[in-house]
Amino acid sequence: MDIAGKRPETVDIHPTALVDERARIGENVRIGPWCQIGPHVTLGAGVHLHASVIVDGHTTLGDGVEVYPFVTIGMAPQDLKYAGEPTLCEIGADTVIRENVTIHRGTAQGEALTRVGKKCLIMANAHIAHDCLLGNGVIVVNNVVMGGHVKIDDGARIMGSAAVHQFVRVGRGAVVGGVCGVEMDVIPYGSVLGNRARLVGLNWVGLKRSGVHSEEMQAMRKAFRTLYPRHGEGEGVLEVRIANVRRDYGHLPRIAEMLDFMEAPSHRGLTRVARNDSQAETEGA
Repeated sequence: MDIAGKRPETVDIHPTALVDERARIGENVRIGPWCQIGPHVTLGAGVHLHASVIVDGHTTLGDGVEVYPFVTIGMAPQDLKYAGEPTLCEIGADTVIRENVTIHRGTAQGEALTRVGKKCLIMANAHIAHDCLLGNGVIVVNNVVMGGHVKIDDGARIMGSAAVHQFVRVGRGAVVGGVCGVEMDVIPYGSVLGNRARLVGLNWVGLKRSGVHSEEMQAMRKAFRTLYPRHGEGEGVLEVRIANVRRDYGHLPRIAEMLDFMEAPSHRGLTRVARNDSQAETEGA
């Protein structure tokens, strides 16, 4: 990494790009035509900004990040309470950000940080609002929009044109179906569908692809059926069902993670289960 005002010899900056001399630029960075880089920006080694990319604010792009044209990263949040505080935006190493994506920095009222993890793929026209926290390996498909303070854990998939309400949590490995309005939290490995998201099962396809053994998949299916029984099959309130699942299956890490997520404090509550049995237990979205 350079010191402010000095550039490594391996940096390639197009003559039309506007790069503040105070920005910190790593080795082998490529900055294409008409890009703008602000004074408090840090670009890690091997970052590639294709063209017409704006990176502003106290923003850090990790090593190997690739950003396609007409993306803005680290701009001021769309929050009327924001008063110019020097909040942060961070993009993890090897993440790819496609055309027309907008990622805003945090607010003092939130985490003061917007973060996208490592090896994520953010597809065209997506919006990641202030104080959103995305884990590693998250895929956000075209036209997805997020309100502020959304938290998405590692390996989750948010399919095209979904809208995620502010303060919603999406658990590890979950999948949100396309054109889906998500107003409440999605449990780890859960699968939600519908105009207003409803839980239709677990993300079986994602679990298989992750190498989860059939014995554990069967246990997860039984745990899900206990937590979200069909009409007339359930006994007790949700807290009792959680306790029963923890007793019988809590030794399995993925099930324990689901239960911990369900019992954690939440601004929005948990997504309700689909009551149409023909929708339940789908093989993924």
